[in-house]
Formats: sequence, C-alpha cells, structure tokens
Amino acid sequence: MPRGQGGTLSGFTPLSTPNAPTDLSVSTSIGSASVSFTAPSDTGDAAVTSYIVTAIDESTGASTGATGSSSPISISPGGGTFKIRAQAVNGFGPGRLTEFSTGNAVFSGAELYAWGTNSFGSIGDNTTVNRSSPVQVGLLTTWSQVTAGNPHTNAVKTDGTLWSWGRNNVGQLGLNTTVNQSSPVQVGALTNWLKISTRSVHAIAIKVEGTLWAWGDGTSGKLGDGTVVDRSSPVQIGALTNWSQVSTGDSHTAAVTTGGQLYAWGAGGSGQLGGGTTVSKSSPVQIGALTTWSQVSGGGNHTAAVKTNGTLWAWGQNGYGHLGDNTVVYKSSPVQIGALTSWAQVSAGGAHTTAVKTDGTFWAWGRNFSGELGDGTVILRSSPVQIGALTNWAQADVSAGGGHTTAIKTDGTFWAWGFNNNGQLGDSTVVNRSSPVQVGALTTWAQASAGGGTHTTALEGVI
Repeated sequence: MPRGQGGTLSGFTPLSTPNAPTDLSVSTSIGSASVSFTAPSDTGDAAVTSYIVTAIDESTGASTGATGSSSPISISPGGGTFKIRAQAVNGFGPGRLTEFSTGNAVFSGAELYAWGTNSFGSIGDNTTVNRSSPVQVGLLTTWSQVTAGNPHTNAVKTDGTLWSWGRNNVGQLGLNTTVNQSSPVQVGALTNWLKISTRSVHAIAIKVEGTLWAWGDGTSGKLGDGTVVDRSSPVQIGALTNWSQVSTGDSHTAAVTTGGQLYAWGAGGSGQLGGGTTVSKSSPVQIGALTTWSQVSGGGNHTAAVKTNGTLWAWGQNGYGHLGDNTVVYKSSPVQIGALTSWAQVSAGGAHTTAVKTDGTFWAWGRNFSGELGDGTVILRSSPVQIGALTNWAQADVSAGGGHTTAIKTDGTFWAWGFNNNGQLGDSTVVNRSSPVQVGALTTWAQASAGGGTHTTALEGVI
C-alpha cells in the first residue's frame, strides 16, 4: 500500500521526505559557486518543490544558504574553504543531505585593476598610456595581493606565484634584468610567496615559511642584505623564519615578526629607523626590546606603527607634522601619538599619515598641499583629525601614497582623494580632491595600494 496510508504495528507510517540529490559538483568563481546535482529518484510521498544548498565554512562553522527550484543553484559564501550540502524539499520537509568538500580556499581570488601614471607600463595593460579610471589588468581572477611602487607594481596570486611590471631601472621587478615591462611577468617559478611591499624602487616580500626576501635599489642598505648594492632578483635577508609583516618606505624598510618584535633598516638620516640615532643600517636592527608590535608602515622618511594594545606610535621626519605629535620636530625613537588605545591600522605616506580606529572612523594628519588628508582643506595638521563622521571605513584597507590617499569602506566601495595630476584617484579626472570621492559604483573592492608615486592598484573580489 502507499506510504503514509497503511498500518504498522503502531498503526502509522511516517510520511516520506525525498532522498538526497546525487552527482553533486561545484564550479567556483570569486566568492561564489554554482552547485549542480541530479534530482533524487525517490522524491518521497510528494513531488520535490525546491532545493536547499548550504555552504559551511570549515574554519568557523558559519553557514550560508541558498534555495532554487532546480539545478544549478548559485551560492555566495565569500572566501574560504567550505563543505557544500544539498537537500531536496517536498511538501513534508527537507530530505536527506548530500555533501561535497570544496578543497583548499577555492572561493578566494580577485581581479586586478590599476590607474594613474603609466609612462613605464606600471599599470600593466601593455601600454604606456595614463589612465584616469580603473582598467583591468588581464582577465585573471586569481590575484591575492597587489602593491604599487614608483612607478612599478608587484603582485601575488592565489597560487603563491609572484608577478611584476613597470619601471625596472634598478631591478625592482626582480626579473634578473633592468628591462621595463608593461604587463605582468612572473618572478621565477616559485609558488610559496605570501606577502609583498613596495613603495619606491625596492621590494620586500615574505614567503609562506616566514623568510624575508628583497630586491631593487640597495642605496642606504634598504634591502637589508648587509650591502648597498642593487639586486635584480630576490635575495634572502638573514635566516629568520618568523617574519609576519613588512613595509617599505622611500629609502628604508620596517618589519614585524610573529613574536611582535619590530625591526628597521636602510636610510636613517631623519630618524626613521627608530633606534635613537640618525645612522643608516644595511641589515635589520631591532627597535627596542618590546614584543608588542602588531603592524608597521614605512613612509617617505617617517615610520608609524600600532601596538597590540591599540596604541599608535611614530618617528622620523616631521617637517609637516606627519608624526602626529603636535610638533614639527623630527624624532629618532618611537613616540606615542595621543593616549588612545583604539587604533586598528596605520599607513604612512610621503609626508602625511592616515589611520583607522577600531570603531571604523578615519583619521589623517601631516602635509596637505593637494588635499591628501581628506578634511576638505589644504591645511597641514600636526595631530590626528577625523575625516568626516562615518564609522564604516575598513580597518585593513587604507593606503597613504606620495600625495594621495585611498581607502575601502566596509560596504566594499572604493574612495580616493588628494593629488591627481595623472588620474591616480580614478575618478576620470585629473583634478585634485580635498575630500573623499567614490571611484565607480562597485561594492566588491577588497584591497588597494596608493604606493609612493602617482598610480594606484586595487583588487576587486574576495581575498
């Protein structure tokens, strides 16, 4: 007799939900996936009315759901590694589960865009034509980080490969040549690059095993290899395997270890190394003995950093008040900026500094000739001033350039202001802006770099 209508020893047979869908497969793109499956042959005691697809983050356990009437069904869980589950639903409820593991971080990846000056091919679009609005660099969706130099670009893909393009007069592309490139060229064949920083004409990178590598202009010892010699391909800096973050200034470098130690090297004439002297160093020197540093940023000739307790510190050149200590006096050792313990991230520019607090507010100080502070004026500030009243600035996505600033909000929109002679703001003009202007209408920007020159790079997608 039909299920649900006959008797058993208890006098009742439960009504049946569907069996699990079969042949589950997942096709991924940036932050989303298309889930395909075959409808169950046994639909239970009623026809299937819909399907439920769920993505479960294997790291956090958080889940994202989507429904549809048939295969395939799209789902957008963001970046990460997920288990994908599918269920058929009939009039009596959802049926049995079928599950598929997506593997390793297949939802991550982003498109790469660049704009501004392009005289040496630093945008990467195989031309030397300046661009005043974002142009996509190739068609790949596998970029994980990008950083803008002056004027060149370095970037890392999700597969751990390293790429460079633009000016190469001192080997800053790392290609073992000094030939300029107008489109991305892979640096070696390794697949274990993790992070990279460039600002002027040298580059510093960290590999997945925590080692530190450098190349480009070696003047003043800023590569950190104990010499002042230019390098046109990556050379390892020391033997440590615990580097976690690095930042290049115009003529110096600063880095933090996984143990919270802070190091600096290169030009020290303005006190930017923070060791209490103005002596240059050609290899990493620890700044003090503290183990509480969480993030550092090298600027033109100054340095700023945040500690794990949320305090903000700065040192080096200060002619425009860009240290933020309400003076214009150079400092050769770290000085605390105010007494707040709510700083999340800082970015040192050519002669200005920007930062975001844990409450999502945006702050800036220093030189303001072109409106790079974003406060609607061109007046320099020697202590932090809040830019507007918004509280939705992303805590890890502010970048102070040579004379312009970029930032991403938590809603994924991209904003820029300051110097715009080559279109580096990306608003389709070459007009300076003293307040933030939105760049395009996209809401999926993930990371940006204003660099030390007059071009800007950014990733759009999930990283």
